[in-house]
Amino acid sequence: MSENLQIQLLGADDVAALRGMLDMFGTAFEDVEHYTSRQPDDAWLRDLLASTTFVAAAAFAGGRVVGGIAGYLLTKFEQARRELYIYDLAVDDAWRRRGVATRLIGVFQDVASRRGAHVLFVQADRGDDPAIALYTGLGTRADVLHFDIPARQAD
Repeated sequence: MSENLQIQLLGADDVAALRGMLDMFGTAFEDVEHYTSRQPDDAWLRDLLASTTFVAAAAFAGGRVVGGIAGYLLTKFEQARRELYIYDLAVDDAWRRRGVATRLIGVFQDVASRRGAHVLFVQADRGDDPAIALYTGLGTRADVLHFDIPARQAD
């Protein structure tokens, strides 16, 4: 692991870092348009970063975002506890296989502990072997089906 890598939990004043994460996600996921073409304005991102339900951390090298993780803290209703959902996690090609993703997940494990979450959970697409290997090494696999149900259109 390179000594110049720094991991930072993002707060309300870190809008530029979050935009750097979005750019890096677009490249890493080969979906630049989705992550960069319609980004919210600074006020939206500042409010998101200040909320108690959104969590983001970035890995920096040389002042540039080379990894990032974003997720949502879900408050459960059946018990007084929370779960932390990892929504997006990516590492720049040049920094892969160097422990960056594991360190980012470690930051989320610490956040989960501090905020009363008993577990982190994440989805991986079939065929995404590197992600599946990473998550298998860190937790217990549950095979589930995922469904996208569209919202009703307003009249």
